[in-house]
Amino acid sequence: GKKEEKKEEKKESGDAASGADGTYDITKLGAKPDGKTDCTKEVEEAWASACGGTGKNTIVIPKGDFLTGPLNFTGPCKGDSVTIKLDGNLLSSNDLAKYKANWIEIMRIKKLTITGKGTLDGQGKAVWGKNSCAKNYNCKILPNTLVLDFCDDALIEGITLLNAKFFHMNIYECKGVTVKDVTITAPGDSPNTDGIHIGDSSKVTITDTTIGTGDDCISIGPGSTGLNITGVTCGPGHGISVGSLGRYKDEKDVTDITVKNCVLKKSTNGLRIKSYEDAKSPLTASKLTYENVKMEDVGYPIIIDQKYCPNKICTSKGDSARVTVKDVTFRNITGTSSTPEAVSLLCSDKQPCNGVTMNDVKIEYSGTNNKTMAVCTNAKVTAKGVSEANTCAA
Repeated sequence: GKKEEKKEEKKESGDAASGADGTYDITKLGAKPDGKTDCTKEVEEAWASACGGTGKNTIVIPKGDFLTGPLNFTGPCKGDSVTIKLDGNLLSSNDLAKYKANWIEIMRIKKLTITGKGTLDGQGKAVWGKNSCAKNYNCKILPNTLVLDFCDDALIEGITLLNAKFFHMNIYECKGVTVKDVTITAPGDSPNTDGIHIGDSSKVTITDTTIGTGDDCISIGPGSTGLNITGVTCGPGHGISVGSLGRYKDEKDVTDITVKNCVLKKSTNGLRIKSYEDAKSPLTASKLTYENVKMEDVGYPIIIDQKYCPNKICTSKGDSARVTVKDVTFRNITGTSSTPEAVSLLCSDKQPCNGVTMNDVKIEYSGTNNKTMAVCTNAKVTAKGVSEANTCAA
């Protein structure tokens, strides 16, 4: 009798993938690091154990390549915290029929950490050709790589996101998210591969992060408040953008955004605020501060565009409410522009931009025979230490 009991006991502890200390290694659950065998089941099993455990729990993705389809990590979890230790690489399956929405979707988790030197490889190159969003407003959207929905107190650090099928990271309805020392990489001509998109979230910090993609490095959507972006290097890509705002009904305001100590290299835009003129309902973008930003051959280094219309499907007519842009400060913005228009403030006649302050803005056109200039419509600017070429202040 005694011997049988011992055997039973041993079998059980082995089943938990050495989960006795709250650590779940996907290879101990049977995941194969060959980049070809589907490991979705093993990763989801590790998540179920970690999320269901008390105390602190860790999922380990060791060195190697692990192929998976969609992964849904949904809470709330039982314990104090969950850490995903990414030492190896997760590869996103290119069988699009498997995906209902995103690749890695993390929902309703408090105290989540994703850390390590590994990579989330969206393997997007094979499917970018299936993206029809440039032609079609209501296109089928390819899977985003990493999506956090309704997550509080999350830290994402050290990892690399590579070649997403669509956005690399999407932060939605979260409170308290830090992205630190992260690298995001996709070719400059890959469609809709935004680096980090933020919407309806507060207290998000992005720091010491390098982003080069085919769309916005960081896009700040409606409902974003209390954002702190520091030490970010952006390029290639479409810059660091607020918006577009006003495309959908009942969007929430954007306020208290700081972009500081950043470098933009060869991006098509620099610091951009974009909104639709035919906005569906009223909203305000305010208290936006840009400080110590260096431009290296950037298309439109400083641009507020209240007549944004990417698909030519928008209209400037209609008496609908407008987007208000106010209290925007540009301080110590230096470097070079690849277009003569170093500063473009294209504000709406119905809702002019007000409270735009420029201090020590010095951007020069890097081409020849063409003077650096500022183009402004309907913008009230207060300028100090800014040459005429960079401002429209009377």
